[in-house]
Parts: sequence; structure tokens; C-alpha cells
Amino acid sequence: MRRSAWLLGPAVFAGGLLAYAALAEGPPPAPQANDPVVAKVDGDPIRLSDLNDAANTMPQAQSLPKQTLYPMLLDQLIAGRALVVEAHKAGLDKDPAVQRQMQAAEDRALQSAWLHRAIDSQVTDAAVRARYDQEIAQPSQEEVHARHILVPDEATAKKVIAELNKGGDFAALSKQYSKDPGAAQQGGDLGFFKKDDMVPEFADAAFALKPGQTTQTPVHTQFGWHVIQVIERRPVQPPSFEQARDQLRQKMIQENVQKVVAQAREGVTVEKFNLDGTPMRATDTAEPPPAK
Repeated sequence: MRRSAWLLGPAVFAGGLLAYAALAEGPPPAPQANDPVVAKVDGDPIRLSDLNDAANTMPQAQSLPKQTLYPMLLDQLIAGRALVVEAHKAGLDKDPAVQRQMQAAEDRALQSAWLHRAIDSQVTDAAVRARYDQEIAQPSQEEVHARHILVPDEATAKKVIAELNKGGDFAALSKQYSKDPGAAQQGGDLGFFKKDDMVPEFADAAFALKPGQTTQTPVHTQFGWHVIQVIERRPVQPPSFEQARDQLRQKMIQENVQKVVAQAREGVTVEKFNLDGTPMRATDTAEPPPAK
């Protein structure tokens, strides 16, 4: 049961996923000093920056030369503007459903722009490197290879320890007693894991053992009672900065998104109503507790 859901420590993952998704499109492009008009549709200009924006939304076409790609994009933009003209003539811009869609698109653009303004200056290359040096580049880390037997009560755990001390086979006893079905079929083997991969009580007990040692006192966690045996210990070689950079950057972005969203919510007055429009009771409007 390598990295078992029975034993993994709680993952801290709060909200902000929708806000984070808005970052995927990237920050709004900076205005260009030289932005010539490349076409007009009923007098409405299409500029070079419009072509660049369209090209940036098509990464699969980035390999095409501009003299091939841009005429195709310009035709699409002209066709799109022509459709907009017809929609205005038909009064669709006054249609409530269309207005809701337009408002939603504007809201998404503003959310993305604000998140980038608030976050990009915090998640720089230098900041990612500093975080790597602080949290990941730790050659002193260690991992252990261990196995365990999980039982429902302390008395059974003590019985298993007594049988092991008499020369009992750990793998056989695991299959006989363990309530962890995944590990039991592997003789209780959990493979290698780092200390923060497991719940604290289990990790503290396992990392206190030398290879070949077995806990002489049952270890209690929220999952039951464990008998733990360490097979091997080894130092952990941390990943290189190049290997860890992208994942670490995404982690830092998510952390900052959550912080920015929380600050934004604190700065506004929120009123909630039932689906029929009636006021909610005070108990219904309480915010849920933060994720732990």
C-alpha cells in the first residue's frame, strides 16, 4: 500500500480553482507602441495587435510563418466583425440572454487581469528559486522502507507484537490480522516513504526505528492500531530546480490566488438569498469553516 490513502497526511487544498483557471489564458498583452490598422469593417479598425492576440490563442499554429498564418487570421477576424455588425443590426446586443453572456465574458476578463496584476509580481523566477532553496533543496531528508499490520484494537496489536517476538513471520501475520487490504496482500509492505507522506503518529514511530526493528508498543492513529517494522532507510536526493520549478510555480500561484480571493471577499458586502429570492436565515448564511 504505497502512499496509502489510509496513512497519507491531510492535503491542504482550499478554494480558488475557478479563479486559478482564469490565469491559464495568460496576462493581457501589453499595448504596442506601433499598432497599425490592418483592415476596417464598416469603419471599425482591426489592428496588428488583434492579429497577434488571435495568433496567441492558437498555439498549434505558431509554427506557421506569419505570411501564411496572418492572412488566414485576418479573414477570420473580418468574418467575425461582420457577424457582430449583423447581430447589432438585429438588436441582439439588447437581448437579455446575450447581455448576460457579454457581462460574464467581461467579468472573466477583469478577474484574470486583476489576478495577474496581484500575483505576477509575487511569483517571479527569483521567488520560485528562493522557495526551492528553502523547502526542497534539503539533502538531509530521509525516507524509510517499512511494513505494517493494521488491527482494530490495542489488544490484538499487542498479540501480534508478542508473536513477532517469538519469531513469527511478519508477512504471514499481516495476511492473517491486517485490516489494510492493500498492504496485507503484500505482506504489509508500504514501500519507501518520506516522513510527511504519513500521518504524524505513524511517521514518528516509523522514523524512530532502525532497519530490522519493530515497534514494541502499538501505534495508534485515526485508522486503528499499527505494528510497524522498518526494513531500510536511505537519504533522499532532492529534485533539481529544473525538475521542481514548474510544479513549485503552480503551487505558489495557487497559494496566491487563494490569498487574493480571500482578501477580495473581505472587502465586499455579501448578501445571500434562497433560490426563490427570499432572505436566508442567519444560520444559512454562515460561511463554511476554512479547509484544514
